[in-house]
Amino acid sequence: MLMPPNQRLLALDVFRGMTICFMIIVNTPGNGDTTYAPLHHASWNGFTPTDLVFPSFMFAVGNAMSFAMKKWEGLAESKVLFKIFKRTFIIFLLGYLMYWFPFVHWNANHELVMNPVNHTRIMGVLQRIALAYCAAALMVRYLKLSTVVRLSVVFLLLYWLILLMFSIGDNSYDMLMNTGSRIDRWIFGENHLYHGEGVAFDPEGLLSTLPSIANVTFGYAAGKWIQQKGKTYEGLTKLLLTGAALILLALIWNRIFPINKKLWTGSFVLLTVGIDCILISALIYVIDFLQIKRWTYFFEVFGKNPLFIYLLSELGVTLLWFFNVYHLLYKNIFQPAGNYVGSFLFAVSVMLICWLVGYVLDKRKIYVRV
Repeated sequence: MLMPPNQRLLALDVFRGMTICFMIIVNTPGNGDTTYAPLHHASWNGFTPTDLVFPSFMFAVGNAMSFAMKKWEGLAESKVLFKIFKRTFIIFLLGYLMYWFPFVHWNANHELVMNPVNHTRIMGVLQRIALAYCAAALMVRYLKLSTVVRLSVVFLLLYWLILLMFSIGDNSYDMLMNTGSRIDRWIFGENHLYHGEGVAFDPEGLLSTLPSIANVTFGYAAGKWIQQKGKTYEGLTKLLLTGAALILLALIWNRIFPINKKLWTGSFVLLTVGIDCILISALIYVIDFLQIKRWTYFFEVFGKNPLFIYLLSELGVTLLWFFNVYHLLYKNIFQPAGNYVGSFLFAVSVMLICWLVGYVLDKRKIYVRV
């Protein structure tokens, strides 16, 4: 039986909201050097709770797509394609502008000068979401669900094969010598890549976007299953078992294709999708089966305006750095509580401020969509 609209979206909003909430916390520590280990990404191979945030958001994108697709029924193909490509372009552009923001910087003479376009990062978090969404939307529009799932698995295997065949050196998963990194340097140039690792390497590179499409399509498949069987114990049990099976496959694959968020390996995809299936199952059980909903509104606020709140957190923190306020706030207000505790409290404070803005928007029924 299909889930009623007011119930079927609540678990999704909460899941998406939890993702955004945690994303803000891990992205805005008071001091990165004194941040609790679970709030750091794995340095290379391996997995931490923080590594789950980004793929979970992509899973939620696919999950939401399974509900939104019904609105496209009866529309002309030209209108559907326009909607897909328009949304892709806007999200990609927002991501690009976010990395360029605030468009100026202070030079050695304390003068404002324009940030050069030839040093602006091209790929990134929103850019990856845009491209993966576009590919997934076209797939689910024109292909059967079974074909979409099979093709997604092909993407994972094809990406693995490309890394094995075309990387340089003995280690196909080396940060700089892997195929994806070399493609990014060739197409974009080092100046347009992420340098947070100390070298020109983009964890949201072009080639590694290929396996990330599966996070969206598997999220779509989970959403379709929830609509059909999500209100039954059988349906929920099968979703849980699917999650557990994917985690087991990921751990087996990890022995030859390491779980690695920065390379977005196939084992990483299976692990994160498996965990997401279990988490969304747990949320549905608590919210829809047990009808325990009093706690959900806090996360609903994030889930109803996820893109806007994410941009708010990133741009707001950028402005704090630009005006040299970020470190002063941490040092004078939060650090006295202790380096690690203070850093965590700073991040929580940023998250709560973003929540407050989202709360005001929700009370005024303002929902930013692209």
